[in-house]
Amino acid sequence: MKSIVYYGSPRQARLEAKETLPAKLDLILDHLHLRERVKDEIVAIKLHVGNNIGYSVIHPVFVRKVVQAVKDGGGSPFVCDVDWDANTAAERGYTAEVLGCPVYPTAGIHENYFYTHEWKFKGMQEWRVAGMIQDATFLVNFAHAKGHPSCSYGGAMKNLALGCMTGKTRAAIHDTCHYDRYWFGERCPNETTRQKIAQSCPHNALVEDRHHPGELHLHIEQCNQCLRCLQVAPAGSLKIDPVNFAAFHEANAISVAITLGTFAKEKAAHVVLATQMTPVCDCFGFTSMPILPDAGIFGSDDIVALDEAVLDMTAKTPLIEENLPASMEVYSRTGHPLSWLHGPYKDPYNVNKFAQQYGVGQRDYELVDVLPVESITHAPIGYISASAN
Repeated sequence: MKSIVYYGSPRQARLEAKETLPAKLDLILDHLHLRERVKDEIVAIKLHVGNNIGYSVIHPVFVRKVVQAVKDGGGSPFVCDVDWDANTAAERGYTAEVLGCPVYPTAGIHENYFYTHEWKFKGMQEWRVAGMIQDATFLVNFAHAKGHPSCSYGGAMKNLALGCMTGKTRAAIHDTCHYDRYWFGERCPNETTRQKIAQSCPHNALVEDRHHPGELHLHIEQCNQCLRCLQVAPAGSLKIDPVNFAAFHEANAISVAITLGTFAKEKAAHVVLATQMTPVCDCFGFTSMPILPDAGIFGSDDIVALDEAVLDMTAKTPLIEENLPASMEVYSRTGHPLSWLHGPYKDPYNVNKFAQQYGVGQRDYELVDVLPVESITHAPIGYISASAN
């Protein structure tokens, strides 16, 4: 049986408030029966509130809708995110007065409040789930869709995978990319050659390893797999291998499996706002021009189906290449448009593939438009000027 994903188009037929995205969010919340599900629940609304001067985060108007729905249903809501973002959330309009509920750091002010879970994966042994997340009895995962330098897409999965863990676990998730060996220094002992390899990368993705002088370190985030480096590196000294990129994807899926495992299945709902989609994560602390057309708003009880639907919708539109920062390039036009930018080994569907394998959800879905855009036939009458009256 397919999972249901509810959808609101960014387009309108009429210039009426009821056809705008915040109103369609209300309809999605109705379809998810959120109000009926949160009575007497402590509801964590997990946002990514961004930092610094970023303004492409979810507008407080949308967040207030969710908060009010929870209150209407008799739940006790709070908004939460990682500590350094939550502590400055007011700078981006997220205050208790505006939202209607408090904003808390997920794992306390210094990220010292967490629960430990065991799961072995590429050098990782333990995963620290933020205490405010695990203490909640209901979760609303409200994500903003955008690009991401490690997995090309950041949506509902990424919002939980990194945002519900402490900094130590987030760092370990990123470090899984380096578990499988990709540099073989014994085949390139010459320092001058190593420098040439590093200089061959236009994105500074290859640098000398600060912990192991004489070795090269690959910054997965900056690498778009153009393979220029392999044209310089001696045979067998360097690998640009999908396994290193897929490690981050799989670690994200595991992290979400652990986080959602602390809630009963019916105690979580997920929403993605796919507007003002920028090339990298909101955690960069600034907003650049959108690189994909607005796709709308999506909601589901199945987090995997939800992100799958967002990806499928955004796959139908081309990358807005003229809006890309000058320092970024499209090297390969393979796969999803976000992969054009971040590279074919950063297939945004990979996280969903792993999540389905771990039983987090399913990729097969049915899309239900909560307010289909009507085709309007205009009356055959022109504009009547004021002088005719």
